[in-house]
Amino acid sequence: MLAALADLLLPRECAGCGVPGAVLCRRCAALLAVPHLAQPRRFPAGFPPTVAAGAYAGPVRPAVNAFKERGRAELARPLGAALALAVAGVLAGLPTRSGPVRLVPVPSGAAALRARGRDHVRELAARAVAELRAAGVPADEVRLLRRSGRAADSAGLSAAQRRANLAGTFVLRDGAPELPDGAVLVVVDDVVTSGATLTEAAAVLAPAAGPAGPPVLAAVVAATPRRPAARAPQHVPPGPRGVC
Repeated sequence: MLAALADLLLPRECAGCGVPGAVLCRRCAALLAVPHLAQPRRFPAGFPPTVAAGAYAGPVRPAVNAFKERGRAELARPLGAALALAVAGVLAGLPTRSGPVRLVPVPSGAAALRARGRDHVRELAARAVAELRAAGVPADEVRLLRRSGRAADSAGLSAAQRRANLAGTFVLRDGAPELPDGAVLVVVDDVVTSGATLTEAAAVLAPAAGPAGPPVLAAVVAATPRRPAARAPQHVPPGPRGVC
C-alpha cells in the first residue's frame, strides 16, 4: 500500500529509458538478462572468470548510474536480480560445486561512502543472495575485504594505470568469519571495465579460498562492451593509367 501511495505522489519512470511505469521497464530489464563472459580488451594477469548480466551500454548505463549515484535505491531489486543471474552463470562454469556460495562485495572507498551515504554494492549483494536462495542455491554474503589506503580516481586512466592505481588497495578484513569447507568465493561489483578491481580483489581472496578450494570467481551487473581492434587501412593498388 505504501508503494502504491508513493507511485501516486511520485510517479515512477524507467531508470533506463524514462518511460513512465516501473522503475525498470521490461525492455530495459531484458537487457540485463543476457549473461556472458566479461572480456576486457586487455585481460589483466590473474583476471578471474567473470560473468556479467548485461552490457554497460544503452539504457543499462543510466539505470546503473541512477542506482549508484542518484540515490534510486529501489533499483536494488531488479539490478540485484541481474547480479544473481550473473552469479548463477559463473557458477555454471564449475565442473563440480560441493560447498556453499559466498558473495564478496567489492568495498567502496570512504569518500564514495560519504558521498552516497550507502554501500550500493552490498545492497546489490544482499538482493542477489535473496534471489539465489529462492532458487535453491546455498548463498550468503560475507565481508572479507576492506580498503587499505586511498586510490586515485580511475576516470581517464588506461588499463595499466588502473592496475597500478589499485595495487595494494584491498586487504583481508581482521576478524572475518571462517569459510565453510569447499566454499565458492564470488567477488561481486556493479560494473567491470578494465578488470583491474576484480583482479586485485581476487588476488587478495585467493589465500582465503585455499590451495585445494575452488577458484575465486566474479560476477557483475554489467560489463563495458569490448571495443573491436582498429583495422589497418587496406592498401589499394593504383589502377591503369588513364583510368579514374
